[in-house]
Amino acid sequence: MSENSDFTWVEGSEPHRLRTREIIKKHPEVKKLIGKNPNTMYWILACVGVQLAMAYFVKDYSWWIIVGAAWCIGAFPVHTLFVCIHESAHNLIFKKNSWNVFAGIIANFPSLAPTAISFKNYHLKHHAFQGVHELDADLPDYWEAKLINNYFIGKIIWLMLFPFFQGIRTIRCIELAVVDRWVIMNILAQITFDILIVYFWGWSALAYLGLSFLFSVGLHPLGARWIQEHYLVLDKNQETYSYYGGLNGINMNVGYHNEHHDMPSVPWNNLPKLKAAAPEFYENLKYHTSFVKLFFTFIFSQEVGLYSRIARKERGGVALIDKSTPDIDLVS
Repeated sequence: MSENSDFTWVEGSEPHRLRTREIIKKHPEVKKLIGKNPNTMYWILACVGVQLAMAYFVKDYSWWIIVGAAWCIGAFPVHTLFVCIHESAHNLIFKKNSWNVFAGIIANFPSLAPTAISFKNYHLKHHAFQGVHELDADLPDYWEAKLINNYFIGKIIWLMLFPFFQGIRTIRCIELAVVDRWVIMNILAQITFDILIVYFWGWSALAYLGLSFLFSVGLHPLGARWIQEHYLVLDKNQETYSYYGGLNGINMNVGYHNEHHDMPSVPWNNLPKLKAAAPEFYENLKYHTSFVKLFFTFIFSQEVGLYSRIARKERGGVALIDKSTPDIDLVS
């Protein structure tokens, strides 16, 4: 069995900032794609509605029906809601920042754990400090990568418990720790929602929602999204990958990950337009077309493990607290 012992360390800052400048220099018209998409709120309300209806419908059924419904149905709207939370984190839904916060909190409800606002605080630094271990919570912990490595059983457990591993990672990013009024509001609103679900519909309804969340980001083909984005599956030198498969239709183009990192101020509906406007920057990059294939490749391949990530020590001269400049607005 082959076994890695460390991440792939590189010199220099993350690759997207330079490509962003090159794209804008050659195709200045792409700046017109930057904006807000308030229609995302309709997706939020629809997916929350679907999950509430499903929770009510399955609450009196046996546990195996609840588990099956969560895996086969619930995982999909919850994953889409996570994409909506991601959009709200980048303030891509409404012009007012506070409205984006409220949208994220509402989208968070079916996931049961109050993570929307904390996700925003850590995710924006993932863009600015991609691969910097003490600042990028998307990168596995050293102990996590060593424990799971490329082992079949380990990777199954890792996917099954992915939200817990993700939460533990934030402990190492002590420089980014933030507890403000929005985080507190998220926690209080989520606890209230969870209590109401149990009070009116019982623990079975809560279990359906919780399992839907776990499957949506874990042991499910949708969980391959976390592998797709930055794991070195197709090329040991390419740091970020896009997915151009059919699930982009219900997951709001979340697969356009290179495009998103290049211009995070472009809302989800315009990401395919960015790729079409600057094809020469993307046509030579490798990409994924199947979450199912990627899911099984990750689990069974001994060539891929948690060490299959690019890491760096350089912070690229980016401040922890970003300034409100047009340049930062485009690339962080």
